Amino acid sequence: MGYTILHRSCLQKPALIFLFICCVVRSANAGDWNVPAQQLARKIVAVTGPGAVTVTFENRSSLGKKDLDTISSLLRVELEAAGARPAAAEQSAATAMVTLSENPQSYVWVAEIHQGAGESAVVMVSMPRRDQAGLGQETMPVTLRKIPLWAQKDRILDVLVIEEDSAPKQIAVLDGEKIALYRLKNGKWQQEQVLGITHARPWPLDLRGRVIASKDHLLDVYLPGVFCRSTTSLPLALNCRESDDPWPLTSTDGAIPPLGGFYSSSRNFFTGALTPGVGKLTTVAKFYSAVAVPRDKYVLWLFAGTDGQVHMVDGVTDQAAKLGLGSDVASVKTACGTGWQMLATSAEDRNLQQDSDSVRAYEITDRELVPVSAPLNFSGEITVLWAEAKGESAIAVVWSRETGEYEAFRLAVGCSQ
Repeated sequence: MGYTILHRSCLQKPALIFLFICCVVRSANAGDWNVPAQQLARKIVAVTGPGAVTVTFENRSSLGKKDLDTISSLLRVELEAAGARPAAAEQSAATAMVTLSENPQSYVWVAEIHQGAGESAVVMVSMPRRDQAGLGQETMPVTLRKIPLWAQKDRILDVLVIEEDSAPKQIAVLDGEKIALYRLKNGKWQQEQVLGITHARPWPLDLRGRVIASKDHLLDVYLPGVFCRSTTSLPLALNCRESDDPWPLTSTDGAIPPLGGFYSSSRNFFTGALTPGVGKLTTVAKFYSAVAVPRDKYVLWLFAGTDGQVHMVDGVTDQAAKLGLGSDVASVKTACGTGWQMLATSAEDRNLQQDSDSVRAYEITDRELVPVSAPLNFSGEITVLWAEAKGESAIAVVWSRETGEYEAFRLAVGCSQ
């Protein structure tokens, strides 16, 4: 049976698949792939009938390569047992595109079946998740969900969702040399335009950057020592110049007074200089990232410092504490709990590569961190965590050792109660 293994880099499936991800059709014992493999194989053959079938696999879940290989082997055995005959694509009358996906509670396997020029059919099975992200969520007021956006070999610095309805339709992907615009057409991401980034000096190690939507033109790009602005008319152009302009630290929805931070042109952190400042304070300790948490009469800012501490700044005082968080934090505005949550990576050494990482949501009560979600686990090192412009979700980028690629996700926040 023509089997092709596609990893999460192949994020180009029809939007129809997304409609099924939240559905739960059948359950099986978590950790035992035999039952769902048998169920899905029988459903596929019930549509195609016995004979030649080509099957492709796409992994859009958090499962690793070992599980993927096991599942694909099991499904092959079950398909052959059900009467499907292995065949290459050019020799087959039917094709089944199997997507391994997940929602907060379950793994969901979807098979989109095509036969000749006829309409496609979709069958699926599901089983309870076995990772921590699916455990204990009933006792936590907030749930975190990751939505795959894009993956590539080059380091992803940020992703901007330009257009969306129920799912993203147009995105801009930033790396160290370009901005690439993609549009979802006929269920596949198609490149629309590539805008090169000009810079006179070499980039620092652990390069970071931001791409942010603008009101009077499409987007702005912030990189160490460089600022780029897109034109307003198509085809777009990107005008870049050397700059020490501050990077925006707040969302564009106006819920929090604007604050900018000056970023080092030769390192991977903010210098600590702020504009216009937080109350009376215009300088804080050097930091990697920052979040704002509105209070009744003021805004509390938390800065993840390069000294391993979180600095809580209220405009008058700067209180530092070791809270056991990572160096990447982002705030989101939701309908859950107090209305504002902080997303934070797990504690790590930013200079060391990791096999896995996680993000968790917290609320600030009397300047103490209270976990309000289970950890959302990633099979790789989180290299980026930025709040999106509207402040309702965040972008995370993970470097996967399994695929050797950078994988970008949108982190969506939901209320459990």
